[in-house]
Amino acid sequence: MTMIRAVFLTLAVLLGACTEMPSNDQPARILTMGDSMLAWHSNSRNSVSHAIEDILREPVIDRSVPGARIFYNLPVSGALGMNISKQYVAGEWDWVILNGGGNDLWMGCACAVCDRKIDRMIAKDGRSGAIPGMVAKARARGARVIWVGYLRSPGVGSGVEYCKDEGDEIDARLARLDAADSGFWFISLQDLVPHGDRTFHDEDMIHPSRKGSHAIAARISDVIRNAPPVPESSSGPSAPG
Repeated sequence: MTMIRAVFLTLAVLLGACTEMPSNDQPARILTMGDSMLAWHSNSRNSVSHAIEDILREPVIDRSVPGARIFYNLPVSGALGMNISKQYVAGEWDWVILNGGGNDLWMGCACAVCDRKIDRMIAKDGRSGAIPGMVAKARARGARVIWVGYLRSPGVGSGVEYCKDEGDEIDARLARLDAADSGFWFISLQDLVPHGDRTFHDEDMIHPSRKGSHAIAARISDVIRNAPPVPESSSGPSAPG
């Protein structure tokens, strides 16, 4: 009975995490997918996605799920969003905002022996792997894509401080994908948190504080506001297959 209750509790959490939150009757053109970095503070309407709504004054559909991974094989919970690629829902999206990979590194290889997993996520040249595959699918459906990196430790006691090298390597590869596709933007957060400043992190020193969520949302919103118009003659993405 305890196991059954645990399963139903997990499913309830996942269903609650897959929130859709248009703020008015305006059709949503922005979809967010990812893990707890985007989903944090959703219950209080202070998540990254909520902050994007507030900044841009338009609805955002948020499908991010705490604990979600890029590589996740369990079928039921994966379909409910623990597999980031399964968070996608059909829509007339102009923008798909993504993050992910941190749980794969932290829980999957303890940010220690991760070279093979990183290569599976994204190749050194940025052109193949699970991440470019997700980006290419969204681009093929007509959306432009933003991938958001992770907050860095301010050097004062974060539980993921030892993941820095892995994070830097993935960021470098994402920057190469950015250079290869005019409809893809990689937003690095390496420089967002000043050394010694705890205010961008929540109490766990891993997830963003409300201030951190808003700062991340501001960078995303700047990209959306400043992106050039899509040419009418555009026939599709230039992303690598």
